[in-house]
Amino acid sequence: QVQLVESGGGLVQPGGSLKLSCAASGFSIGFYTMSWHRQAPGKEREFVATLASAGGITNYADSVKGRFTISRNNAKNTVYLQMNSLKPEDTAVYYCVQVRGNYWGQGTQVTVSS
Repeated sequence: QVQLVESGGGLVQPGGSLKLSCAASGFSIGFYTMSWHRQAPGKEREFVATLASAGGITNYADSVKGRFTISRNNAKNTVYLQMNSLKPEDTAVYYCVQVRGNYWGQGTQVTVSS
């Protein structure tokens, strides 16, 4: 049974950093492309970042490029999203996704506010 559990969200001031984690079970993340998406209040879900299974190629939304970094630890079967220089517009629920099977976690809230 595939399961994705996000953690690490919280309240942070503008300019601050957070690191989100996504603990996976039921499959090995090293063989699957994994992504992060987010949904801000009143808006549709949007793509944030992806990490391909082959070659470790990454891709980012223009809005987070240069500030966010997606990575994985295969031994821990965990995907991460390091978020730096956070802005109020980054406030959203962040979701971890196994792309091939379209499996989503329950999400973790990130709030950027002074």
